[in-house]
Amino acid sequence: MKKRAIISVSDKTGVIELARELLNLDFEIISTGGTYKKLVENGVDAILVSEITKFPEIMNGRVKTLHPAIHGGILCDKNNSEHLIEIEKENIKPIDLVVVNLYPFQKTISKENVSIQEAIENIDIGGPTMIRAAAKNFESVSVIIDRNDYGKVINELKHSGNVSLETRKELAKKAFQHTAKYDSYIANYFSGICEEHLPSQMNLALPLISELRYGENPHQKAGFYAEEIIYKKLHGKKLSFNNLQDVDAAFKAIVKFQIRAKFPELSTVVILKHCNPCGIGTAGNLRDAYEKAFATDTMSPFGGIVIVNRTLDLGAALEINKIFTEIIIAPDFSAEALEQLKKKKNRRLLKYEPNQLEKLFPSKIGEDYSQTNPKSIRTCMNGVLVQDEDIGGEDEKNWKVVTNRKPTDVEMARLRFAWKTVSLIKSNGISICDQDRTIGLGMGQPSRIDSTEIALSKAKKFDLSVENCALGSDAFFPFRDTIDLIAKKGITAVIQPGGSRGDEEVIQACNEHDLTMIFTNMRHFRH
Repeated sequence: MKKRAIISVSDKTGVIELARELLNLDFEIISTGGTYKKLVENGVDAILVSEITKFPEIMNGRVKTLHPAIHGGILCDKNNSEHLIEIEKENIKPIDLVVVNLYPFQKTISKENVSIQEAIENIDIGGPTMIRAAAKNFESVSVIIDRNDYGKVINELKHSGNVSLETRKELAKKAFQHTAKYDSYIANYFSGICEEHLPSQMNLALPLISELRYGENPHQKAGFYAEEIIYKKLHGKKLSFNNLQDVDAAFKAIVKFQIRAKFPELSTVVILKHCNPCGIGTAGNLRDAYEKAFATDTMSPFGGIVIVNRTLDLGAALEINKIFTEIIIAPDFSAEALEQLKKKKNRRLLKYEPNQLEKLFPSKIGEDYSQTNPKSIRTCMNGVLVQDEDIGGEDEKNWKVVTNRKPTDVEMARLRFAWKTVSLIKSNGISICDQDRTIGLGMGQPSRIDSTEIALSKAKKFDLSVENCALGSDAFFPFRDTIDLIAKKGITAVIQPGGSRGDEEVIQACNEHDLTMIFTNMRHFRH
């Protein structure tokens, strides 16, 4: 008896070559609508599925393969004598190979202004049903959902006349992963059109991008799973678990801090260590911006990460190159800069596309981004915690000057800088900033006064003056002690969320010291 294959593909790349190879191996080919037409037009002898089912395609192709003549052939266990007797009784022939890929649902819903009806018509029904049936019956049937597997299957058929059990198991695994991913896209789409701010079920189907050497520590196994990679590595060894966390923090920093800044023509540099910024600077060119960022803390950047928002030129590269930096990230590198930076073989150089980051983090100033904002997911006990990423632009209309003295224009620029910065560091977070650079940062302490003292001590340690600077706090001040402390140091402006029972006491302290203070009505805890 001839072996039989059913081929029904949306992506027809390589399908003609596959079908010809199968015919040469004495397979009988069954096909559907568009795939059948493509095969026949290219001289491939194929049988239309309706000739097998004795039933026409109906409902604009919604029903074509959903028939016992097809699924009986796919699900027949050739090692089960009862199955063999039954299909012979019903005049059903076994199907040995199922080649299916699905309607492009994800591509369809990614289009602008796609209608619900168009999305629904791109939900494949017959395809996933055949894939799952074939994968379930992997001991008797091979299933291909990935065109990259065409060659492997053909080679095994040529070599031994059969596809090995190990390969069939591997193909079945890929098939179930494929339908799970496909169903997750559909389920998540329906969560969106049902306007669920938090989906009633979290559906994730992310492919393994790469196995990592280890996790946070050498005894922990780890891997990187993602829909896509948003950077291109130009140089250096593979990124580690900790590197990838730092790169993620760097992208969020450059998006929040500069891509939507008031003056996007400025060059911006963010230096990070252990996911925390340790220096941020803006200037007319990258070299000056880097020098400002580096001056914040000249010790911590060693072995850290630098991200910039402009093509990295040689002048900036030479400054960065004065110490060892693990990773440098830029939209592009000049040829001279690239040549210079590649001399250190263990350094990673990553290139990113700013517009791609905008798509990844799509929230806009003043927007209610509860549905469009990407989700942050963390493991917790036997489950996960899910929240919106804290990347949204903020509407300054919600800011309120609560002191007698209003900020000057220069103070306002310093306050904006401090507020953006403090949203990026670990709680309790304190940022002391000028209008174009960080001066002192304190983070991750059990009390706000501790973080303030660290920020002040950092500035002093690296010979930076805090006089006339602004201070940002990621959450409210419960007491006036911080205000009394910073007033003695010459800080003149404060920005914080407000909302404490001690607000009046804190406002009074600011008025006594002639400080100006803004309540933003938004907190930026980063646990």
